[in-house]
Amino acid sequence: MASAPNNTESTLASFIWNNANDLWGDFPHTEFGKIILPFTVLRRLECVLEPTKDVVLNTYEQFKDQGMALDDILANVSGNPFYNKSTYNLSNLGGTKTKANLEDYIANFSENVRVIFEQFDFSTTINKLAKANLLLRICNNFSAIDLHPNVVPDRTMSNVYEHLIARFGAEVGTGSEDFMTPRDIVHLAATLLLEPDNELFEQKNGLIRTIYDQTCGTSGFLTDMMNYVDGFKDRYKVAPVLVPHGQELQPETHAVALGSMLLKKLESDPSRDLSQNIKLGSTLSNDLFVGQRFHYQCSNPPFGMSWAKDASAVQLEHKEKGLNGRFGAGLPKASDGSMLFLQNLISKLELPENGGGRGAIVLSGSPLFNGSAGSGESEIRRFILENDYLEAIVALPTDIFFRTGIGTYIWLISNRKPDQRKGKVQLIDATGMGASMRKNEGNKRKFVDQDSINAISRIYADFEESSVSKIFDYTDFGYRRVKVLRPLRIDIQFDAEKLESFKASKEFGKLSDTDQNAVSVYIEQQFGKSKDYAWFESTLLKSLPLSKISKGFKNALISAFGVQNPDAETVSINGEVQMDSDLTDYENIPLNQDITAYMAKEVLPHAPDAVIDTSYTDAKDGQVGVVGYEINFNRYFYVFEQPRHPNEIMAEIKELSAEVAQLLGEV
Repeated sequence: MASAPNNTESTLASFIWNNANDLWGDFPHTEFGKIILPFTVLRRLECVLEPTKDVVLNTYEQFKDQGMALDDILANVSGNPFYNKSTYNLSNLGGTKTKANLEDYIANFSENVRVIFEQFDFSTTINKLAKANLLLRICNNFSAIDLHPNVVPDRTMSNVYEHLIARFGAEVGTGSEDFMTPRDIVHLAATLLLEPDNELFEQKNGLIRTIYDQTCGTSGFLTDMMNYVDGFKDRYKVAPVLVPHGQELQPETHAVALGSMLLKKLESDPSRDLSQNIKLGSTLSNDLFVGQRFHYQCSNPPFGMSWAKDASAVQLEHKEKGLNGRFGAGLPKASDGSMLFLQNLISKLELPENGGGRGAIVLSGSPLFNGSAGSGESEIRRFILENDYLEAIVALPTDIFFRTGIGTYIWLISNRKPDQRKGKVQLIDATGMGASMRKNEGNKRKFVDQDSINAISRIYADFEESSVSKIFDYTDFGYRRVKVLRPLRIDIQFDAEKLESFKASKEFGKLSDTDQNAVSVYIEQQFGKSKDYAWFESTLLKSLPLSKISKGFKNALISAFGVQNPDAETVSINGEVQMDSDLTDYENIPLNQDITAYMAKEVLPHAPDAVIDTSYTDAKDGQVGVVGYEINFNRYFYVFEQPRHPNEIMAEIKELSAEVAQLLGEV
């Protein structure tokens, strides 16, 4: 078996990808990924089965006609939860019946492997390659690559899949790589999630815990978490066991995840087929783990993804189940479903009495602040903070994803906070950590190296204030949106333009033609006058040629002829002070500040007649002002930089001007 020249993930991915050179001219490059991914998975599985291939075939021949449960027998002989009972592999398909032989090879895999190639629609790929007379060549190309786990470890293989998907997306512009989580971010999130429990893993040998990724992609998070605890094998007789679960929307990506999980084994149950725990479907609208809870969760839902396709199911669950379902806290705008995934994660935290649960989720910046008080987004943040689920948020460097340079954050969620973290939230600014890539991969120009991962983990574990670590009470992020009113102060002024505006009003249109003419003539007689509101009440209303004046008609007159005058007397109608809707404002008052004191300091010095609308109250606590929460991350780490003195700038300009003049003189 030939080996790839170098098994670093980028080099190996390029080596595999270069085998697609044979596809040029016969296939559009938009289809390269659909060919390369399934062949890579197939070769990976084939390499794993190769050491026991002969004994599986012999066992099959021995028992095939005896009516026995061959699946269990062959899997046991294989040493894996899958097998293949065909005499073929990628290297011996032959040149005359290549297509038929490859189809036989695929058909003789166990069911849990066949479903992978069904999701790849591999039969269609085989037909296309055969028609182009390229099938044998591609099979031979891949047969020369050694992808056995002893040669290419799980983590490297995960990176290879990500590189291939990223490259495919970049080539065709489909954005396939938009939702791929770089391995460095996967490893950082998994470390932050699991490292706090190192002592637990050390004290309880063979501890069994569940893990879950709601948008599992190629299973990178699951693989990294399992690899993390595998490291305890070197120190303990029985290492902790993490049982993986995941759900993925895209069939091809799901197929890769299935292939990855087929190769993972549990120390406590080595024959178990872990691919059965990886489900296909939309997590939001078709939760395939209903009622299940997990000890650890890691995920990176797609940034800014519309949830319109899931809307009916999500809205129904929100309405019918409320907080007994996944989305009871609130619904965000349809354009971004990130906070739905955040709620799903919280709903699946293992109960505290069963050991509790922790989660790490990678999000863009929008969940930090999108939505004002009372909005779905704000209510979700309120639910999380007031129930003390949020441990920390880590701000990551920009330019670490393949197709976006936006700011991203890791939220650490828990329902089993240690005592020192209860009621507290830690913000960590890791934007300045990491290293530059030797070679950019799309928009990915930086990566979080192991030294940076160690540093971030240490900052998180220390739970201390520093220039890059801030600790807050959860209430520090809350505020009350208070409605502030100002009394109506107007003069009454008359001119032709205002009269035409009044004539266009609904109330004027209700008058008869005779009354319309009479009112118009009377008002025309007032052109050029400017009177106070008292005159309007005492004189104008009594002088209008109408037998009866309704409240609506009166308000229409005020709307058309009233002109704001801050020095005028307040307008009162039937003893009730009227408020000026144009001057209505809102103040976001911190939760831990007294509203009256805030008004006295921040509002009344500028607007002495301002009053609070006491009818504008929060739906949950009934108090004045609607409660909102936002986490303005950048504000907490802003450092003022003294601008340069103007004299220094002018001196530099003069120096540069002199240099330019000298250069021009030499031309």
